[in-house]
Amino acid sequence: MQTDHRHRPPARLTAALVVLVVAVLAAAGCSRGSKEEDAGGVPGRLSVLSLGPVATWDPQRLATPQDIAFAGRTFIRTLTAHPAGPDAAARREVVGDLATDAGTHDKTLKVWSFTLRDGVTWQDGTPVTCADVSYGVSRSFGKPFATEGLNYPLAYLDIPRKADGTSTYTGPWQGAGQASYDKAVSCKGSTVTFRLSTPMVDFNQVVALSVFAPVKKANDRGSKDPYAVFSSGPYQLKGGWDPSAGGTFVRNPHWQRASDPIRKAGPDSVEYVEGTESQTAVQQVINDEGDRKQAVTLDSAPPAMQQHVLSDDGLRRRAINPTAQFVDYLAPSTGSGVMRSPEVRKALALATNREGYITALGGPSAAEPAYSLIGPALPGHSDADVIGGGPTGDTARARTELAASGLTLPVRIRVAYRSTPTADKAMAALSNGWEDAGFSVQLQPVEKDYFETMSRPGQAKRTDVFWANWAPAWPSASTVIPPLFDSRLNLTPSGTGRDLGGFADAAVDREISRISTVADPAAQAAAWAELDARLASQGAFVALAQRRSMFVAGTSVTGLSANEALGGFVDLATVGVG
Repeated sequence: MQTDHRHRPPARLTAALVVLVVAVLAAAGCSRGSKEEDAGGVPGRLSVLSLGPVATWDPQRLATPQDIAFAGRTFIRTLTAHPAGPDAAARREVVGDLATDAGTHDKTLKVWSFTLRDGVTWQDGTPVTCADVSYGVSRSFGKPFATEGLNYPLAYLDIPRKADGTSTYTGPWQGAGQASYDKAVSCKGSTVTFRLSTPMVDFNQVVALSVFAPVKKANDRGSKDPYAVFSSGPYQLKGGWDPSAGGTFVRNPHWQRASDPIRKAGPDSVEYVEGTESQTAVQQVINDEGDRKQAVTLDSAPPAMQQHVLSDDGLRRRAINPTAQFVDYLAPSTGSGVMRSPEVRKALALATNREGYITALGGPSAAEPAYSLIGPALPGHSDADVIGGGPTGDTARARTELAASGLTLPVRIRVAYRSTPTADKAMAALSNGWEDAGFSVQLQPVEKDYFETMSRPGQAKRTDVFWANWAPAWPSASTVIPPLFDSRLNLTPSGTGRDLGGFADAAVDREISRISTVADPAAQAAAWAELDARLASQGAFVALAQRRSMFVAGTSVTGLSANEALGGFVDLATVGVG
């Protein structure tokens, strides 16, 4: 899952703005003005505040994880879903949502079936059917859905492809390849069966994504209205969506609590306020006036505000600080230059000062040290430091290792990264540690189109180390290790894909293929963990930090929690208003 173009970065804070924000937080805020707001807002209404913009609410066009998390708890239901609740291990495992259970598969792991539960209806009272599921998935192959949404149906369903990799099936409107689609996705009564092109033990997690959601054909507007909402969940859109302001979701009168094991649907309505800068949203919620008593932020608080929240007991009780989607890491250029040397790669890892990097990002509420690319929300996660540099680095051991490479010290390295004011400080902190170990560091900041630029052919000859980040598409290392280190997927004449360092190891490729066929999920997770540690030992990557988020709620909000299985965002399945 490529994350750089689908994730909204937090709003940047200049030094002057940080001072202003803290000063405003310390002072009493102004009322929003109306008598209704002064009284605490609309009874039973939850307000959610976000910068946006929301590009679409169409299930087959949604691509931003935050929007998918919101839609999946309010108006989109899928065959399976990740449950809410305090048990982190339970949240990782999908359960039946539209389906009666988490699905069944044959011995090959290439045929999966799901039976729909009774009592699930659309907002017009008609039942959600197997044909609706099949039609919804089919839309992902048509234009513009095939290029705008998540492409997992194309990647995994057993439908022939053309030489250029596109599908021979062109969606339900043009009709080409319909027979192949109907073979890959078939209905028998209330049971839908998917036939895959590759074995997948975690396909039941894939169908929890909105791209596999049902769509009622009679109500499909195609690409004419990206904000059309026809609900199968507890809320439906009232009126319409204003791309500059948001919209209000009210109770779907045909939603039946007994048919929904996931969503508590506590609020009577949910007002989505779009266009609110993160620092403004946090300020309004902290001031706790009017309808902001019943509000929650959907974007992470800026680091300066995080420290303010944590320093106040009352505010801290109204906040959550979960792990977020991204793991930051370094990818040494293993195919050329000085990083071909295992000793140089090990020296780089030993001298990496994660603590300094995290301090520059905003401290422990903004990130925590990482030694693995398999994040804490994923089975197989480990905090073990296989290299042994520790959080602050070990420059003495690193210098010894660097001397063993036979290269003349200082060893010159060029390090590319995506430049922001915060990233500039964080990379400078890393550079200091590396230079203490005997490196001569040339930082290469890139402000625009970072990942596209860094994956171009020949970039490895101009850069020795690449900064990168990655987030899983669902809670499985199968969405981390293969897309980053399977050379068969990434390394082509047109570039390196997301394997920025050009890592290529035939034995690793074979192990990726083997692990992908392991039928037992626990055994597969253990195998991914072992391969992750092996890649770290080889110097294929140097993990830096697991990012964290902070969300804040008003005093009338109840049940505030986040769900790392949904990317670490606020879990609206449990939120209510008192």
